[in-house]
Amino acid sequence: MLLSEFLQARNQSIINQPVESGKNNIVGTEVNSPKVNEKGNSFADELRTMLSGKSQVQFSNHAIKRLESREIDVTENDALERLNKGVELAAQKGCGQSLILVDGTAYIVSVANNKVITTVSQADLKENVFTNIDSTVIV
Repeated sequence: MLLSEFLQARNQSIINQPVESGKNNIVGTEVNSPKVNEKGNSFADELRTMLSGKSQVQFSNHAIKRLESREIDVTENDALERLNKGVELAAQKGCGQSLILVDGTAYIVSVANNKVITTVSQADLKENVFTNIDSTVIV
């Protein structure tokens, strides 16, 4: 299943922009090909497979890119289950936009839409300011 099919199944959209193999949209700039595991699956493939059945919360395209670029593994220490629990807690309190901390990883979540907007790894948390949030949940 392609990422676009996965997102479409979850009622999310993806912008399809053709990109030449080995290059991004900036002329002459090389991009790294996706890393693959021993099964030949990329991080995005593994993430998509893992999220397809276990997650109640949805991930925006931006959040998926951040998970991949920051090498955040939501399968460690039941992080995805705890993230879902954090979203449930925020929803029970009537929160709109929440910062949910799971093992030092920050997730900015639109509670009303049940969607992760972005993620920040523990290494990138230092000297960051989070704005436009109305709550913080630590799980």
